[in-house]
Amino acid sequence: MLPSMAVSWSPRGQASARTAVTSDGVLITSMRTSRDATTSKTTEHEDTENASNQYESAERESRPPVPLDGRRIKAAVIGTGAIASGSHLPALAALAAEGEVEIVAAVDIDADAVKRFCADGGVPHGYTDLDRMLAEQRPDLVSICTPPTLHRDQTVAALRAGAWVWCEKPPVPTLADFDSVEAEEGTEGGPYASIVFQHRFGSGARHVRRLIADGAMGRPLVAHCQTTWYRNAAYYAVPWRGKWETEGGGPAMGHGIHQMDLLLDLLGPWSEVRAMAGRLVHDVQTEDVSTALVRFESGALATVVNSVLSPDEVSRIRIDCEHATVELTHLYGHSNENWRITPAPDAPVEDVAAWQDFGADVPSSHLAQLRDLVASMRAGERPRSSGADGRTSLELITALYKSAFTDVTVRAGEIGPGDPYYTALHGGAPGWAPTTHEEASA
Repeated sequence: MLPSMAVSWSPRGQASARTAVTSDGVLITSMRTSRDATTSKTTEHEDTENASNQYESAERESRPPVPLDGRRIKAAVIGTGAIASGSHLPALAALAAEGEVEIVAAVDIDADAVKRFCADGGVPHGYTDLDRMLAEQRPDLVSICTPPTLHRDQTVAALRAGAWVWCEKPPVPTLADFDSVEAEEGTEGGPYASIVFQHRFGSGARHVRRLIADGAMGRPLVAHCQTTWYRNAAYYAVPWRGKWETEGGGPAMGHGIHQMDLLLDLLGPWSEVRAMAGRLVHDVQTEDVSTALVRFESGALATVVNSVLSPDEVSRIRIDCEHATVELTHLYGHSNENWRITPAPDAPVEDVAAWQDFGADVPSSHLAQLRDLVASMRAGERPRSSGADGRTSLELITALYKSAFTDVTVRAGEIGPGDPYYTALHGGAPGWAPTTHEEASA
């Protein structure tokens, strides 16, 4: 994800931030949160603020969901860079053409950028202030297309305004951030915050998920998940890349997260991970390659490789079941032709024919996921890739980093409040955590 600019916002009780990505890729952030001023607060002030926050939380819980039947869903886009113009806007426009969605606004801290975005996309209202847009337009759905370090606060602002959220990956930098977002969601009927995990969606993934869930090909036994891409020094010359605070993580977090999420969606819950990570080429804070061994609750074993050092780029998932091997090979998206099912020699012919019939081709895409999300909104149901279903990928990635940096096996559910990896993916590990000088320059 490479948006050109982020946005300015200041929801109640949260951060006041002004963040920008200039034309040469420099990330500029000025943020002050309530935590910054704790040393000067009185106890009475803290009690008043806590009481106010509790009131706002109760108010949100009692607020009835906005009815969506019989009208278009009002959508807004936050951040107007490449991922917004190339993926989110076309998906929203496609549903607008079908009468499902109305794109009402876009927000960007760069007035010229949002003006161009609105002119090119036919968006009626452009803003440089998120709070003002939320108050004036009251969108039902907000697409967040800004750098990862802004996702939590912008998501919280939208949820508090009553909007559902569709946020680009990685959703937030840490599990602590994810849990704080989930705490702001509605209790029944929304609003909910969903992560862009478009590789889960489409006919191929749907077909294979059903085959595995039904046990049609037997138990899954062995799997391989591979995201081996190539990023050169020019890629990391953009100052916010390769830094824990601004990019969130290395290839495990920023690149491999899609294939890892799809693997989890197909195989179900994981139970433990053992990993290694390296900084082999690039002068960055994060890793540029990682490998992991993952055990699933089903007993299946998987290898995971995430790299930005691989000139022959490929994204691949392979799952060996008792009676067939399923393989997906692609780069940034897949259709039916990217999937292959190879049966065992003794598999019944009629079963093989059913396994290999993927039906009408629906490629994985932002549009495919957005259709599913809109259906969930209209039904008042929690969408896929939100809540616990969205958290599982972030938890696995967090555990991968903890295992790699501590040289121990990490089990599902063990990283929580009090664990240094709950609040920072580097966990403060020597050689991986940023130094004081690096933090200042970030």
